[in-house]
Amino acid sequence: MTTRTTTGTTTDNPHVRACADALFDDESRLTLALLVQHRGRVVFERYGMQPDTVFGPGGPVTADSTLISWSIAKSITHAVVGLLVADGVLDVDAPAPVPEWRGTDRERITLQQLLEMRSGLHFVEDYVDDATSNCLEMLYGAGQADMAAYAASQPLEHEPGAVWNYSSGTTNIVSRIVGSIVGTMVGSTVGTTVGDGSAGMEAFLQDRLFGPLGMTSAVAKFDDAGTFVGSSYVYATARDFARFGQLYLDDGVVGDQRLLPPGWRDHGATQTAVDPETGLGYGRHWWRWPQFDDVFACHGYEGQYIVVSPSRELVVVHLGKTSVELQASLRDTIASIVDAFPPAAASANTEG
Repeated sequence: MTTRTTTGTTTDNPHVRACADALFDDESRLTLALLVQHRGRVVFERYGMQPDTVFGPGGPVTADSTLISWSIAKSITHAVVGLLVADGVLDVDAPAPVPEWRGTDRERITLQQLLEMRSGLHFVEDYVDDATSNCLEMLYGAGQADMAAYAASQPLEHEPGAVWNYSSGTTNIVSRIVGSIVGTMVGSTVGTTVGDGSAGMEAFLQDRLFGPLGMTSAVAKFDDAGTFVGSSYVYATARDFARFGQLYLDDGVVGDQRLLPPGWRDHGATQTAVDPETGLGYGRHWWRWPQFDDVFACHGYEGQYIVVSPSRELVVVHLGKTSVELQASLRDTIASIVDAFPPAAASANTEG
């Protein structure tokens, strides 16, 4: 059997080590990084091997390797919205400021409904069938040059707020909204207006989010129109993804600095829908795990997860490549790691 793992921080918790062995030794999936952060300290860290591909040879993954977020980026987009809400320049309950919706049946859609995936817009989120998938067409086909415009052009299928439909296109509409506001803010400092939001957005992410969190590896990707692809594309190390999870564990505070509005964590984590395919809850660009009272998580394609439990003071990061049919068992293993850390109250009672 091919060895996949490299040396990392270990823990004296045998259950966590056993769960890690199960993930890294399973040839039916590929785990590239597993990190457990408890009370702000990395207590377990283990890395795998990137396989060879048509694009080049693979090699060992380390603590310095940047890996793709996929839809973990959606939760990062939620944080960016929170920054602008804190600045007082964005109202989630107002109609979404989408220019091409003015005077149409879509102008009633609110930013809140976009964050809840309840816009009512047509969008097929499929990662396999390129004949029907709006997601593939947006990311790799005719919509890739201006992803938000492609998503915003979709027709209204349902009354806004009535039907939940997970949509990467929805997030890229939100990304363009925040990018346009940031562009205007940047433009106002030099006496101009930057309409598409491209100028300054990367600096905004670094100055207002990644920098304060110490996410020095984080790189966001943009489409040709200058819009942050908030649905899918942030690259960072496992440690830096854990730093993002810690921000939400701490309700938007890092050190003595509040980045997000009070309660913004609960805004994201409050369940607003249930995915009928998985039974998982959905909040506002964050997921809920029904077997736990307080666990909420970022999810990304092929098994990217940042799992947060405030009562356990715990963040778990998993990065890799796991097929859809094995996702439930992967979540079960991560949930077992979460269970290895009792909530703070239970721990205090045990110690007493």
